[in-house]
Amino acid sequence: MSTMKAALVETQNAEFQVVDIARPVAGPGQILVRIKAAALNPLDLKIRAGEAAHARHPLPAILGIDMAGIVEAVGPGVTGFRPGDEVYGMTGGVGGLQGSLAEFAAVDADLVALKPRNLSMRQAAALPLIAITAWEGLEDRTQVRSGQKVLVIGGGGGVGHIAVQMAVAAGAEVYAVDGGSKADYIRSIGATPIDYAVATVEDYVARYTEGKGFDVVYDTIGGKGLDAAFQAVAKFGHVVSSLGWGTHALAPLSFKGASYSGVFTLAPLLIGEDRAHHGEILKQVALRVEAGALMPNLDPRQFSLAEVGEAYRRLESRQGEGKVVVEI
Repeated sequence: MSTMKAALVETQNAEFQVVDIARPVAGPGQILVRIKAAALNPLDLKIRAGEAAHARHPLPAILGIDMAGIVEAVGPGVTGFRPGDEVYGMTGGVGGLQGSLAEFAAVDADLVALKPRNLSMRQAAALPLIAITAWEGLEDRTQVRSGQKVLVIGGGGGVGHIAVQMAVAAGAEVYAVDGGSKADYIRSIGATPIDYAVATVEDYVARYTEGKGFDVVYDTIGGKGLDAAFQAVAKFGHVVSSLGWGTHALAPLSFKGASYSGVFTLAPLLIGEDRAHHGEILKQVALRVEAGALMPNLDPRQFSLAEVGEAYRRLESRQGEGKVVVEI
């Protein structure tokens, strides 16, 4: 078989076309993966709309950053995987690298890990980007630990719900800011929900920290979310953001001697450095999933490759009740 089916988008905001194209071959350091599921992320919407210059993914292109699938073949120099292995990873869809909305992809073996044994392909595909982003913020940047009070802004969203679970597993006392409709879910994963439409930053800092602020604040939404994080952090605390790209006043942070760290998860894909760290993170994430400490929240709607346009509309409408995944 020398061809494969892939969902191609030709121009900005164009409809997806499922086409037959040449099947890739695993080169040195790569594995060829038969993709079984691909997760969609808000960044995919921006790339398709031509609004994500930082992703460096020119159209026409195959989109899709996350995937789960089965190793079909291994390229020269690859020793950690063999045909038949079930893997997952954040492997393309940016930087001109082929995305996951296709039947096959030749991907850098450093970027993937064996998928959690207790997850379906659909569940595993939902994890890579959000789990790596949450891990880099909480484990790499802040070393979250027991006894800390942690606030996650956007705690019911993609990165947010994974960050909440990681902080809970570390033994932290966790609070999550999001809409009231997500309160029950946030409670179910071990955090105290805070409805941003009801409580101001001053309100929840006073109520939950006696006015002292939170030891760690993870902002996953940017903009006003990061401004709120600077206000909510404690003296000598640590703010992390995965969307810290705006213009912000640093005074609230500086007056408390607090620290700030940015997370840019795409960097290894774009510049080709530190890719093995992504694979190592995914190994650790798999262990936590298998231990019952971490579980992705998936939208119940199911989509095939032929229905990728509907899946994008589901994501864009914000009606999804979790991660939107396309099965291939």
